[in-house]
Amino acid sequence: MDDLLTDFLAETAESLAELDVALLRLERTPDDAETLSLIFRLVHTVKGTCGFLGLPRLERLTHAGENVLGRLRDGTLAASAEIVTLVLAVVDGVRLILAGLSATGAEPEGGDAALIAALDRVMAKPAAIAAAAAPPSRPAGTGPAGTQTIRVTVDVLDHLMTLVSELVLTRNQLLQLARTPQDSGFAVPLQRLSHITSDLQEGVMKTRMQPIGNAWSKLPRLVRDLARDLGKSIDLVMAGADTELDRQVLELIKDPLTHMVRNCADHGLEPPEERRAAGKPETGRITLHAFHEGGHILIEIADDGRGLDTERIRAKVLAQGLATEAELAAMTEARIQRYVLSAGFSTAAEVTSVSGRGVGMDVVKTNVERIGGTIDLTSTPGLGSRFTIKIPLTLAIVSALVVQAGTERFAIPQLSVVELVRARRPGESGTGSVIERIDDTPVLRLREHLLPLVNLADLLELDGAAAASIIVVAQVGASMVGIVVDRVFDTEEIVVKPVTPILRDITVFSGNTILGDGSVIMILDPNGIARATGIAAGSASRRDTAAVDAPCSAGSTAMLLFRAGGVQPLAVPLGLIARLEEIPRDSIETSAGPPVVQYRGRLMPLVSLSEGVDVSGSTQAVLVFADGEHRTGLMVDEIVDVVEDRAEIELSAARPGLLGTAVIGGRATDVIDTEFWLAKVSHTRPVMTTEARP
Repeated sequence: MDDLLTDFLAETAESLAELDVALLRLERTPDDAETLSLIFRLVHTVKGTCGFLGLPRLERLTHAGENVLGRLRDGTLAASAEIVTLVLAVVDGVRLILAGLSATGAEPEGGDAALIAALDRVMAKPAAIAAAAAPPSRPAGTGPAGTQTIRVTVDVLDHLMTLVSELVLTRNQLLQLARTPQDSGFAVPLQRLSHITSDLQEGVMKTRMQPIGNAWSKLPRLVRDLARDLGKSIDLVMAGADTELDRQVLELIKDPLTHMVRNCADHGLEPPEERRAAGKPETGRITLHAFHEGGHILIEIADDGRGLDTERIRAKVLAQGLATEAELAAMTEARIQRYVLSAGFSTAAEVTSVSGRGVGMDVVKTNVERIGGTIDLTSTPGLGSRFTIKIPLTLAIVSALVVQAGTERFAIPQLSVVELVRARRPGESGTGSVIERIDDTPVLRLREHLLPLVNLADLLELDGAAAASIIVVAQVGASMVGIVVDRVFDTEEIVVKPVTPILRDITVFSGNTILGDGSVIMILDPNGIARATGIAAGSASRRDTAAVDAPCSAGSTAMLLFRAGGVQPLAVPLGLIARLEEIPRDSIETSAGPPVVQYRGRLMPLVSLSEGVDVSGSTQAVLVFADGEHRTGLMVDEIVDVVEDRAEIELSAARPGLLGTAVIGGRATDVIDTEFWLAKVSHTRPVMTTEARP
């Protein structure tokens, strides 16, 4: 393939992406003369170049499309949805021909007679005069004066990145040598070399950075086609399209984003008649928002649809044997909803061209975790769902924490590391938290949370392991896991090399790298470690771990400690609580009675232990109490712990709402009177199903 054809393919592909966006804009605003001129010019340019290169099939197709666009531009045709659909079909036909050209260097076999005939029929219709404005004097889409760009192939950039990566490794090795006293004369020039290498690395990284809008460019067209296929009205809102990330990450995130948008359109948004019945606007909304946070990119995909059906998810979980009734009863709503990320899981009633095959969200989760990212979700019945993807800016060169387990060293990506903790084993003297065991699972009480632990030396069956007490607290999905290691070294910039094929099935490794001393070490994947040890990545939030089903000894009671309106913890018997929930604060509604929230298809009244209700912030911790079908939520500031103790009331209550004071966990703690607080709403406002509202 000659260079002229290669340049034509690249430029035309960019024009087609721009055409998709412009045509959808024209469909929304048919009188936009500037957009119409842009569309005509792009198609005209492609047609003109086809004739020059000797591509007759492509020239015939674009010529037919140009004729229709000409009638739109001179006002003898109006830009209807039918015409936009035909022109989009022309764009798809051009893409098909370009694919053949790219593969073989010649136009593929076949013709476009049916599409050209449809375009000709539109041309033959009686003139429909449209009030089109005069074309603008300056073409749209021109860049600012003086801006200069060049086209560089991706292979060149990748090769340049490889060279810079090797330079970084060599820099690290030289710096390692410079730390010895006899080589101190090289310290100054090596420090200068280090600065230059860092600047060069940053410059090359910038050449690989692309706006995430490039990955979103096909989504408006996708949503339009889905809306027509599903009989829905959908508005796609995109914010932060200029947020930049590495090209490699961008390529890997395209498919997950596409699937999630399809999921929102099919599963999330209701049909127009259902939205009208629920008091919503007929047009559903899908929102994409991207922004930087530290060394990560956060991408939020949200819809204002029906939300996840927890009861249907629960039934599907039971049917597939993923959990038992007892296990589900102990889970929060959020934890049950995360089963939609499980392999083969689908709540679709039937298989369609869009969804229902059980292949999708688990692939999204796997692909996101493969690049060191996490995915989380929140959903409120009747209000919609929100998925949050957190991914690194780049995969090529990252900062990592070097640790040792047994006699081997490993690297853990710094972006996954939350903190380092030194712990004590039972019976060991000193300060720090004690490593405990619950059902043969080692855990650490880290402040107000129970942290599941994984001993790296035991997991990898390494020799020479010491009595490890250093814990690397790593982010795994929406939760945390503690990786127990023998020693921690320093952080170091590493070049990520892919895992050799023979080790690809070992999920605990995400790659390998070369340290400054020339040693080759493996890069650990905290998500893979969680999967390998049975700790489902992100399956339970840190707050869920406070409700671990630890058996109580004779005469003792499991007490939940929490804070509400004060510094000192309060207590309530854990057996009285149906669920622990974290609900979005923007879902809390107020009326003449107490605040309420839509919970499992019903209105659940909320009680506050302090005067007034603070609805600031993002989420509200709630203790859910059940009385038959009726539920009441007690709003608290935070969950502190679950403690097993005798909990005998030793002092009478100092004020209403308390049963009295007991010694719990070695501290004097007030025990609340749940009946008192629940009675504050049970007699003032009945719990009604949302269907019963007038």
